[in-house]
Amino acid sequence: MINTIDFTTLRNHLSDVLKEVSGKKDFILVTRRQKPESALVNLDFFEDLLAMASKDYLKSIKEARGDYKNGRVYTHGDVFGKIE
Repeated sequence: MINTIDFTTLRNHLSDVLKEVSGKKDFILVTRRQKPESALVNLDFFEDLLAMASKDYLKSIKEARGDYKNGRVYTHGDVFGKIE
């Protein structure tokens, strides 16, 4: 279920709402006159959204999946060796 809050309630309880959003990787939809107008999102969630919108990021994910499918992977030991 999508969390929503109307604009007036948000204005009156901004501090509490910001604490709620920052405490979890989620968002709250802000409505005005029962219509969605904007959203408040957790900063980590926002950064993830920006990364997913990046063509370079999507390209790197596609390449990594291809590498994995074709066996071009390394084990932890290959990368870090034997740590003593």
